[in-house]
Amino acid sequence: MRTFIAAPAALALASALFATAGLSPGCARQSSGPGEIAVAVTENGFEPAVARVPRGKPVTLIVTRHTDKTCATDMVFEGTGQRYELPLGKPVRIDLAAGVSDTLRYACGMEMYTGMIVAK
Repeated sequence: MRTFIAAPAALALASALFATAGLSPGCARQSSGPGEIAVAVTENGFEPAVARVPRGKPVTLIVTRHTDKTCATDMVFEGTGQRYELPLGKPVRIDLAAGVSDTLRYACGMEMYTGMIVAK
């Protein structure tokens, strides 16, 4: 079981990681506009499971849960403990600013479904 710890440095890292836009070739991408990345919650978990983004640009995740057949009813970010409820069929916008690059992992509350954002 993972432990999520909220700390100022971890929050800065989370903001930095999500602060970029776009996906590498081969990753699914749906967006509503510039700097937006769509993440779907399906019976397979978070899709795409890995989003590669360029560093240094702000990004908005738009997370939409499309199924009630998994435990992925929320999204918890490792290192920050930040939690977002994911109501069925309703997009949740997660705005993050530009900053440091690294890998940010997230999971459902039970840690059965995971994903990550990789800033390069």
